[in-house]
Amino acid sequence: MSTTEEVIRIIKAGAAATMTDEQIIQQEIDDWLSSQERKDMLDGERYYRNGNDILRRIRKTIGDDGELVEAKNLANNKNVHGFLRKLVDQKAGYLLSKEMSIQTENTEYDALLTGILDKGFRRMMKSLLKESIKKGRAWLHVYYDETGRFRFKRLPSEEIIPLWKDTAHTELDAIIRVYEVDVYEGSTKTINRKVEFWYSGGVKRYDAGTIDYGITALVADVEMGEKSGHFVVDDKGEEKPMNWERVPFICFKYNEDELPLIALLKSLIDEYDQKKSDNSNNLEDLPNSVFVIKGYDGTNLGEFRHNLSVLRAVKVSAEDNAGVDTLNLEIDTEAYKNHMDMTRNDIYEFGRGVDTQSDSFATAPSGEALKFLYADLDMDANDIENEFQAALEQLLWFVNTHVEKTTGKDFSKETVNFLFNRDIVINESQVITDAKNSEGIISKETQLANHPWVTDVKEELKRMEAEEKAAMDRAEEYGGLPDDKAGSETGADEE
Repeated sequence: MSTTEEVIRIIKAGAAATMTDEQIIQQEIDDWLSSQERKDMLDGERYYRNGNDILRRIRKTIGDDGELVEAKNLANNKNVHGFLRKLVDQKAGYLLSKEMSIQTENTEYDALLTGILDKGFRRMMKSLLKESIKKGRAWLHVYYDETGRFRFKRLPSEEIIPLWKDTAHTELDAIIRVYEVDVYEGSTKTINRKVEFWYSGGVKRYDAGTIDYGITALVADVEMGEKSGHFVVDDKGEEKPMNWERVPFICFKYNEDELPLIALLKSLIDEYDQKKSDNSNNLEDLPNSVFVIKGYDGTNLGEFRHNLSVLRAVKVSAEDNAGVDTLNLEIDTEAYKNHMDMTRNDIYEFGRGVDTQSDSFATAPSGEALKFLYADLDMDANDIENEFQAALEQLLWFVNTHVEKTTGKDFSKETVNFLFNRDIVINESQVITDAKNSEGIISKETQLANHPWVTDVKEELKRMEAEEKAAMDRAEEYGGLPDDKAGSETGADEE
């Protein structure tokens, strides 16, 4: 066999052994459902809702056979601390409690963007931010609704399996969405898994069976259809499937590594929950002392504890050394407090947050001191903003394509700035003075965006224009501006 024939044989054998799309999708789903990445996402959502691991704890002791058994007679306090919720809300509030500003010089384009990226979208931005912090990344789906409106929808991150074109995760090749739906078979309610495969050529949909038996095979979805376009258009009364040039999903990352906050803090939060719960158990189980019993006139220790707690008395024998003594148990409160304080500090240190119970907030700090206290939070906010700016640039591609297809106007060359108006605790008078001193150096819109009293920059600009116009109208009503009137009365010109 010649060399050429051998090469052809190898190529044919490789082509025959290539996995089908369905096999690849099924393998990706199997890997995803058992992955640590997805587990972290579910943990992030659970801990945000105060479903910490401490709630699952069972207190155990060594049984008669030496094995661990559940100790139902001991206290089992489960103290949950919502550190993750506080840190997530703190970061989201810091970056987006004030409405994000969208700036562009083209007034027509600005009006279109304001209509598309409206208040509803800006509220969704905060949900995307929280989702990304909890789960490492958040997903925005671009679609057209039943009425043909250009819309956006946030999808749970644990449902999306991204297939990237590059190792930097900047461009999507495809995504797999696996999600669950409730289905009634007669009077029985079951949970089915649905699978969608989104790629540049459209969407493939599958039914993956009930959740109880895992994913054994992918069957074409009869209800939704096996394949469709990204959206449909009405072409003279006929629905025509159409596709975007890109996969219509945008990834909003918490950080470059797409690492959720819970992955950094879970062990520390669990430690805090456990030690706080253990301390509560000790206070409940061992309030004062351990009893030393000599010559007890009873059958077992259970009876002794019952008599002591109910009758407030125990009966001992008449022997000389009979009696009940106690050994006081001293809890080292100082060591416990130091450990808890260090654990709390570590949570805020590595979570890059601001502990408002810190001694640093005992007195009203100066502006420079506030900057120092917010340094970690500000650093995290910078990373988030960088990732979100990149995602918003990808979103603009879809917006510009939609505008061009519906209006025939191309705004893709226009510059758009997304301003995150951070809500830091500040010395307001100092910021207002700085804003006033920047008059003529920066634009009026940027000044307003950084003014502590302004929540909606565009609305404030409209109010200012209305006030200026009203002042001009009043001046004209009384014979012109004050300077003009003064000049006409004196009849003299300055030289």
